[in-house]
Amino acid sequence: MRSARGVFASVGLASTVLASWLCLVSAGLAQDHPTVANSVYVGADGKYEAAPDTAQIQFNVAVSDDNSQTAFQRASKNVEAVRQVLRANGIEPRAATIGFFSVQPMYDPKSTRAKIVGYRVTTDVTLKLKDFSRVAPITQQLAEANVSESQTLTYTLENMDEAKNKAVEDAYRRAHDSAEALARASGRTLGDLSYASVDTFDAPRPRPMFRAMAASPNAAPAPTEEFTPQSVTVSAHVNALFNLK
Repeated sequence: MRSARGVFASVGLASTVLASWLCLVSAGLAQDHPTVANSVYVGADGKYEAAPDTAQIQFNVAVSDDNSQTAFQRASKNVEAVRQVLRANGIEPRAATIGFFSVQPMYDPKSTRAKIVGYRVTTDVTLKLKDFSRVAPITQQLAEANVSESQTLTYTLENMDEAKNKAVEDAYRRAHDSAEALARASGRTLGDLSYASVDTFDAPRPRPMFRAMAASPNAAPAPTEEFTPQSVTVSAHVNALFNLK
């Protein structure tokens, strides 16, 4: 039979272990955000929405041939066709950015040795447009010229930093309002900002390429007519620590 002293000793030891464990957990949670006496810590999300002002067309020029020099010449010819498409739409070729030409050997997958069966020449082209009406004819003409294997269209904002700043301002305003409400509810007054951290997120929307159709005098309204155009949304999260008076 255990003595009462032994029971008390066991309980005291268990209490000490539990207290130590709680201290460790509290310390771990405290590391997630700063803890300061007479302060309030809040987090809030904010966002900024705006109509896109830039259409970005990205595509690659890729050519394969038995001879590397021939493949390079054909790729150069395709790039010249891209220049002609741009000029035909009133755009200087320098408006587009082009990557370096990459020449890679192609090997026979059925051969046990590294047998070269041809060469592949590739490069990437990026074009940014402010005039969205030029997107359809340019994508159609590039498709008809058969100079690219893949094309991607993305609508975005040119000045993304300004949009992120506006999203942060919205998130901070919400965080400040929440902190002020907490302070008021506790009978205190909200003081100065002591600490803050910011995260921003943006997700430009990709669009599949399409073939433009010539408009006829009796054509139906544009598919997007009378609808609200999609906007680019930038989100921000702000964590803030305010002093209490």
